[in-house]
Amino acid sequence: MIGGVIIPENVWHALRDAILGMKIRRKIRGELKWRFFSPDNDDVRNPMRDLDQATRDSIRAEIYGMITKHKAVKALAAVCSIEAAYKMASVNDQQAIYNLTYKVLTERFQYYLQDNSRETEVPAFGLIICDHRGRGDDKRLRAHHQMLVHSAAAFTSKYENLIESVLLQPSNLSIGIQFADLVAGAIWRKYEREDDHWYDMMQRSLRRGPAGQVAGYGIVKVPKVGWV
Repeated sequence: MIGGVIIPENVWHALRDAILGMKIRRKIRGELKWRFFSPDNDDVRNPMRDLDQATRDSIRAEIYGMITKHKAVKALAAVCSIEAAYKMASVNDQQAIYNLTYKVLTERFQYYLQDNSRETEVPAFGLIICDHRGRGDDKRLRAHHQMLVHSAAAFTSKYENLIESVLLQPSNLSIGIQFADLVAGAIWRKYEREDDHWYDMMQRSLRRGPAGQVAGYGIVKVPKVGWV
């Protein structure tokens, strides 16, 4: 599964100020990751390792409140069924699954930008920032991204509203990636553990269709068929 958060430029500073202000108020210094909120996570890099679970959960709830406060902020996720994906002729390894899921998620970002352009009658453009994973993985992602952007295939979107290539950033240096990680964690928990607790806190931010539907807009199942 890959999750993301769409943050318009006129909202980014407000979100940054909100999370930095919370860190100052709660005396937290360091990166906030989904896994750091786990009860047993005492990673030396975890700025909450000395906090009890109730305090960790209150911090997590506050972050979801920051996301849902701004209607312009939209969450997206592509959730892949590994079993169904491996039945596809084009999928034969883990990298192919990642590429397929990335394609679906970035297409929804492109659709969002198209919709925004039509609604406001002003062209909307955006860029994609992803978590740095390692030299080899980053190189493969850049190549896959460029292939998608320049593809003439019938079943690939025309990424006309994207600018630049994909930007890769260490998550500790990107507030946007940290927000996206919390969104992905809540949606992962819903699908993998059938636990809606954190999902319910952030679901108002999910991109929706004309009738308010999340399926196919804010959360997309990959592939479309084969889910149990």
